[in-house]
Amino acid sequence: MPPKSKSTGTPSLGHLASDLRLVCMRISRRARYESTNRIAPHQFSVLCRLQENPRTPKELAETERVSAPSMTRTVAGLVEAGLVSRTDDPTDGRQVIVALTEEGRAVWRDVRRRRDQWMAQRLRDLSPEDREVLARASEILARVVSE
Repeated sequence: MPPKSKSTGTPSLGHLASDLRLVCMRISRRARYESTNRIAPHQFSVLCRLQENPRTPKELAETERVSAPSMTRTVAGLVEAGLVSRTDDPTDGRQVIVALTEEGRAVWRDVRRRRDQWMAQRLRDLSPEDREVLARASEILARVVSE
């Protein structure tokens, strides 16, 4: 348990930041690996980006914060698996647009469903009070990442 401030009895800001960062990383890692067996987590992340709208490989690389050659390999693997398609950009012949295929949408829905089920199983045994605290924490954490 982290040291608490003598004046307020709450964890110090530094300890709270560290604890939250670590637990968020662990939850994220577990959810990614518990529910993804058909495609790698980095590939699923690209499917999520494409669910929002089609993009160029350059846009995907920037959004995912990876190099262009790395994204080119990821997209090639997804194309080979039939999960995304590449088409010429109608406004710029030097670019291609990457979009989800129907199979890609089905995989995206299935992985999300399995991840939600994984989390629901862990929350099921918590008390209603603990679930209420987590609901509030979820709202607060959403604000933290949106800033």
